[in-house]
Amino acid sequence: MAAAPPDGQEKVIAAAQQIVKSLANSKNAADDMIRILSGFDNRFSLMSDLFPAAGAPDAAAGSELPEGDEEEVEYGRERGPGYGGDDDDLEDERDAAVEDALRLIEQWDSPAAGDRLVFESPEDAEEYLAAAACLMGEAGPRVEAALQVAMARLEEEFRQLLIRGTASLAADDLHASLLRRLSLTVPTFHSASSVDLECPSFASQPDEGDEAASAAGRWSSVSDGEISPYLISPDTVSTLKDIADVMLRAGYGPELCQVYSEVRRDTLMECLAVLGVDKMSLEEVQRVEWGVLDGKMKKWIQALRVVVQGLLAEERRICGQILAADADAEEECFTEAAKGCVLQLLNFGDAIAIGKRSSEKLFRILGMYEALAELLPELEALFSGDARDFIKEEGEGILVRLGDAVRGTVAEFANAIRGETSRRSLPGGEIHPLTRYVMNYVRLLADYSRWLNHLLDGCETELENGGDNADMTPLGHCLLILITHLLDKIEDKAKLYDDEALQNIFLMNNLWYVVQKIKDSELKTLLGDNWIRKRRGQIRRYSTGYLRSSWTRVLACLRDDGLPHATGSSSALKAALKERFKSFNLAYEELYRTQTAWRVVDPQLREELKISISEKVLPAYRSFVGRFRGQLEGGRNFAKYIKYNPEDVENQVSDFFEGKKLNA
Repeated sequence: MAAAPPDGQEKVIAAAQQIVKSLANSKNAADDMIRILSGFDNRFSLMSDLFPAAGAPDAAAGSELPEGDEEEVEYGRERGPGYGGDDDDLEDERDAAVEDALRLIEQWDSPAAGDRLVFESPEDAEEYLAAAACLMGEAGPRVEAALQVAMARLEEEFRQLLIRGTASLAADDLHASLLRRLSLTVPTFHSASSVDLECPSFASQPDEGDEAASAAGRWSSVSDGEISPYLISPDTVSTLKDIADVMLRAGYGPELCQVYSEVRRDTLMECLAVLGVDKMSLEEVQRVEWGVLDGKMKKWIQALRVVVQGLLAEERRICGQILAADADAEEECFTEAAKGCVLQLLNFGDAIAIGKRSSEKLFRILGMYEALAELLPELEALFSGDARDFIKEEGEGILVRLGDAVRGTVAEFANAIRGETSRRSLPGGEIHPLTRYVMNYVRLLADYSRWLNHLLDGCETELENGGDNADMTPLGHCLLILITHLLDKIEDKAKLYDDEALQNIFLMNNLWYVVQKIKDSELKTLLGDNWIRKRRGQIRRYSTGYLRSSWTRVLACLRDDGLPHATGSSSALKAALKERFKSFNLAYEELYRTQTAWRVVDPQLREELKISISEKVLPAYRSFVGRFRGQLEGGRNFAKYIKYNPEDVENQVSDFFEGKKLNA
């Protein structure tokens, strides 16, 4: 005799036995019911007499079969009730099971049940699901009413379980855990703090603050080595699957899908809000100030990766688990749950793409293009059918419009360089803010060479000087255009200085900065070594121009030309020498006063220029003083004329180009 089942299971066992027997005439129905019941916990495995083996005695009937009659019994079962069995007993047992199921469902619907939830107790949940399953296929007004009540309760408790089983939606959980634990990369922009953006004609570049702060969420390792968030706890997913199996079997798939879609749609939209992606119309996007919009664009780039590679991927997985019994229901539920979140992301991207263009937006737009281009195939793969076709069409359309925005913004940036009209000259001939801004901008563009070579292909503008752009990539050609516009503008701004020497210092500083930015970055590969060699030669020509314009008048004082040819202490020669030394002193002191306030930015270039001055001036001064010192020595006011020893001049040259403040 089999051991008695544990307390509280007699009714469940009796109902299950009766269900199996009553469905013996329909193999398909029996298989469906067994599938539903097998989803419960291990208590049915204790029922050794629930599914008797072929030829085994019918324990519930309480009779044993003579040898040789097993085959007849099996045949009778296949033929249906009334053949080889006690139909009245089976009918009575089935009616009793149905009555028990009705009574249990009605008890839960009575005031005595209060606000208790069936699924607060695993035992109650199993009994209720078994009772609901027992009523399937039965007829009668009471049965139909009870089944409707049962489905309504299951629907509501399914909703409650979905809501209560959802993991925490804290911003730190989504940002830090998904970004850091999933190792999702976001485009890295150079901080504006390293870029001089004081040029009044250009807006500031975006400032990247820290990425998401650290936090711990609820996560699980999966077999492929990735980290995946538990949007719903695994235990809850299992219970939801049990409910879904019964509701789908009972024909309540539409009601089930509506509940699932509503709750999960709201949850995913809440996640999107936590990630910083708000619902914004095109007009709102156009009106918001740049500082705010910049932050929203940054969060969109991060959110797209989090949503596609984290939230929706996990949503697809749990939806497949809960609705495993019906592939069509699974597809419908996932699509309805996810479409609001996806559409809001795509709509923001489209609003940015068709919005007003400005140079400061370019790198964010490139980041958005890069993220969408990389993630769109993964996003499409999560859907199927019409939904997949729609997302593919919308996503590709937004990519086209973002690409148009990139090309248009680059063209507007080129026009902005040509149209820059500030008339402020920098003291000391230092690097102009326009030069810093443009070169940092251009250098950042080079970081997007993969996408910009694609987007700029076929839209280059011919340059007058075609020698530098042979065999260049589309991006290299574009950057050369921008740099050429910059250098033309710097030539114009040099004319703001009245002093030709300072013009040369200004041009030298700015061209040096351009060359350094190119030499130390990907720009070198794009523009080539030949371009750099030519510009270094131009820097040397500016240096020569400075020496000629600054020191020619000083050196003219140290030539013998024009001095009287006299011997001894000729008064004419002495007078001429006094005038020469006086002129030298005045010219040299003026250069010292002004050019120690000038600044050559590059230390190496600065030292080379000082050496060039020393090599030109010191030998001439030393020779002139050595030859004519005796003519004035011993006379009145000797120190007034020969004020500087050659060593004094040599020491003072080291003060040039250091940017010292002029004395009032």
